Amino acid sequence: MIHKRWFQTIITVILAALLIYMLHKISFFFQPIFTYIAAIAVPLIGGGILFYLSRPVLQWLERNKVPRVLAILVIFALFLLVGFLIVQYIAPIAQQQFTRLINNFPTMVDMFTDSINYWQQNQDIIPSQFDSALNNVVHNLQSYLENASKILINFISQLIGFVFALVLVPFFLFFMLKDGDKLVPFIKQFLNPRVGSSFEKLARSIDHTLHSFIIGQMTVSVVVGLLLLVGYLIIGLPYSLTLSLFAMFMNVIPFIGPFIAVIPAMLVGLFQDPMMAVYVAIIMVIAQQIEGNLVSPNVMGKALHIHPLTVITLILAAGSLAGFLGLIFAIPAYAVIKAIISHIYQEWLAHRATGEND
Repeated sequence: MIHKRWFQTIITVILAALLIYMLHKISFFFQPIFTYIAAIAVPLIGGGILFYLSRPVLQWLERNKVPRVLAILVIFALFLLVGFLIVQYIAPIAQQQFTRLINNFPTMVDMFTDSINYWQQNQDIIPSQFDSALNNVVHNLQSYLENASKILINFISQLIGFVFALVLVPFFLFFMLKDGDKLVPFIKQFLNPRVGSSFEKLARSIDHTLHSFIIGQMTVSVVVGLLLLVGYLIIGLPYSLTLSLFAMFMNVIPFIGPFIAVIPAMLVGLFQDPMMAVYVAIIMVIAQQIEGNLVSPNVMGKALHIHPLTVITLILAAGSLAGFLGLIFAIPAYAVIKAIISHIYQEWLAHRATGEND
């Protein structure tokens, strides 16, 4: 019976459950490790993202006979130049628009409330149940806005802590660019040839997965942000730069990011003119069609091989467990774990086939 697959599966599940239970019981032992990982997570992740964004430039410079340290200094100079241009030309306009939007927000809410009240007083075909529900929404609109503001303040406080942690990112980035290609050979020297070759293959798979996701997602977000900015300027939507920047950052979140991105623009357009909201929706649809049919297939392709239903499930679970950061990193983390499991399975099949041939 012990050779039956169903029996082996049951034993495996039981052992896995026991292992999880034991790890839960001794979780206090791992607490210092988790604390250390949390302390370096932000600079490590930030440095990793910039590493994948700047590595093609490093490789191009090295192909043109530029020494590595000098090439890294050139990359840092490029980052500083981009930061200077953003602070000098984009940030002031975005700040002014954001300030005006915040100052005009109470007026827009009053306009919305007045419109709902006028509409209710001049119609008689809506059922009373719907009318009472609408009244409840209008009367509790202020509390809804207060809750939303609390969420926004909490997000901003987390963002401030995140920004402080970014101070260490340049140090992580420098050593990743300088010595990143030495990590795999360093680990490989402690392994036997067969395991070392397998580890190198796994490292290449993970590297390809992370590169595809980071480069692809960043490119897609920037392209969508630019498309929306052009569209908003064409229709004359107020606060166009701020709204397009918000959309660009939200598009970093896979699948649900575009839906979150369009909400502020739709509200601003609705407060201006109902037709403006329709124009905003049309622009968003056009931008998403261009991104989905032209940009993503050519930039990201099918590198991750993740079903949309899996993406939705992961995002919902990660968002409830880890908040905003969970929304961003759920998909690449899943893709890396999937690559590891797939590699282990392929190695097991190869080992099994070799054993049967022997």
